[in-house]
Amino acid sequence: MLLIELLMFLACFHECLSSPTDHLKSYMLTERRADAFLPAITPSASPQPFLPLLAPSPLTPFTNSTIPKLSGLCILNFTAAQDLMIMTSIDCWAAFAPLLANVICCPQLLATLVILIGQLSKETGVLALNRTLAKPCLSDIEQILEGQGAGENLKQVCSIHPSNLTEASCPVKDDEFENTVNSSELLASCEKIDPVKECCDQVCQGTISDAATRLALKASDPLSMDGPQVLPEQSTRVNDCKTIVLRWLASKLGPYHAKEILRGLTNCNVNKVCPLVFPNMKHVANSCGNGISNPTTCCDAMDSYVSHLQKQTLVTNLQALDCATSLGLKLQKYNITKNVYSLCHLSLKDFSLQGWFCILMYLE
Repeated sequence: MLLIELLMFLACFHECLSSPTDHLKSYMLTERRADAFLPAITPSASPQPFLPLLAPSPLTPFTNSTIPKLSGLCILNFTAAQDLMIMTSIDCWAAFAPLLANVICCPQLLATLVILIGQLSKETGVLALNRTLAKPCLSDIEQILEGQGAGENLKQVCSIHPSNLTEASCPVKDDEFENTVNSSELLASCEKIDPVKECCDQVCQGTISDAATRLALKASDPLSMDGPQVLPEQSTRVNDCKTIVLRWLASKLGPYHAKEILRGLTNCNVNKVCPLVFPNMKHVANSCGNGISNPTTCCDAMDSYVSHLQKQTLVTNLQALDCATSLGLKLQKYNITKNVYSLCHLSLKDFSLQGWFCILMYLE
């Protein structure tokens, strides 16, 4: 029996060490570090069990890669950022992408775009792609991520456009950047951040906003660099320049370090607002009106309403707090003043599919 088990192990180990077909010798983005002992999977073959006669590994969706159909026009260095691309494809895995869009997938995808262009600028000296290259590069990024298991409609899910790879309306995208902003202060403020303290103190975020404002004013009044005041019509330009600032930061940091900083900054913004859309509440108002004469009917209506909210997207605990407050204000507008949360035993976790976290932790 021991001999049979040993032979099975050796056979499996040999299979694990065998390489996939040579379809992407110099460009394959499949992670070998974490999957070093998983069977090699060809693009057209069905995943094979880790051990003979056993079911496929639950991680096969992450390892079943396909050949990306690239344009051949994009100059981004995907190979240098392969770990980042793999991480993004997992964060935007097809089955979870719509649910995780607001909290995980889209922040990771946007960070990836920033880092890819930031790293490229070390060679080109330019912190943006031109409009001719932006479209094929975005298409290539989609193809690579889809080949690694990400969703097929990430552009729609995350509202990404080719303009997200250009300078958009920001007037500075090249060597003029460091002559316009206080680059040493910018790097010192953002090179290392505390994810919790930064959301309160906003040291890095404040420095980024100041740098973006100075860049934006290059298009209007280059003499007003001291204590700049931003007019309402300049807000779009300032936001576009913030992206340029983030790309510059990414060019000064390694891909992983830059990702940690960008995700930390994004989390501060993500937690500021409730991402849920509240549908019509007439049914709840009718069921919970008149001083909640029928608690059972009221709670059934509330449960149905909240379950609809759950299906929209995963939210963080801080977002759930804001969502609960927003819903409470809407209930008050319908003259429902009693504490239906307490009556119907609703808590923050009811505003999101928090049970998905158990699945995600298992898959990770």
